Amino acid sequence: MPARPIPVTEANLIEIFSSIQGEGPYLGYRQLFIRFAHCNLSCTYCDTPFAPVSACRVETAPGSESFSSLKNPVSHKSIETLLEDWVGGSPDLHHSLSLTGGEPLLQVPVLLDWLPMMRNYLPIYLETNGSLPAQLKSLLPWLDYISMDIKLPSISGHELWDEHREFLGLARQKTVFVKVVFAQTTPLSEIETAARLVAETAPDVDLILQPCTQSSGIKLTTGQMLKAQQVAVTYHPKTRVIPQTHNFLGVL
Repeated sequence: MPARPIPVTEANLIEIFSSIQGEGPYLGYRQLFIRFAHCNLSCTYCDTPFAPVSACRVETAPGSESFSSLKNPVSHKSIETLLEDWVGGSPDLHHSLSLTGGEPLLQVPVLLDWLPMMRNYLPIYLETNGSLPAQLKSLLPWLDYISMDIKLPSISGHELWDEHREFLGLARQKTVFVKVVFAQTTPLSEIETAARLVAETAPDVDLILQPCTQSSGIKLTTGQMLKAQQVAVTYHPKTRVIPQTHNFLGVL
């Protein structure tokens, strides 16, 4: 009988830190963030590093903003030790464990190994670009919250309507919300298409319109934001406008 394959237990990570969630309906909650390397998209507005690095930076204590290094790839045991320390030391501090990126769903074999252990410590909050429905399906039993993007073609450079529809059809089995980043140049027809997609696929789910936020602030006018919401609400009443707040708060 052939030997069983060794399970994948290591992942390439960018950073591990504790901070305030700065987007969407869970804005303001404290989370433990694990940022994964690699992404299958290259959105024009993205300012998040996701290229693999030799070492993952790790906060020395939750919220300390002081970092040490952990050699990549990072092992299951290293993550478990960190969770025992951080969650055991402050059991009520974090709302959930955010898996962010990059795109975490590119490392499904590792997550299948890690998630049962992670969920013993905190609820799991997946931040995803919403383009990989097959990968999501295998992880659904271990997820609690899903922050799903719909990528508008004019701002992201990708047209993924079919992938997003299939993804949301699966994600709605969990607590999910949909985030749409839009800019000054976004055609209102794309806002309409996104709102119709959510209304038709998961009418009970919140749609968050997020004005594109850069280090210099939000370039959209009040009128542009109100008009985008007016168009979306026509098709999906559960639509809110919530900006990205990391830069304003000065947090990671």
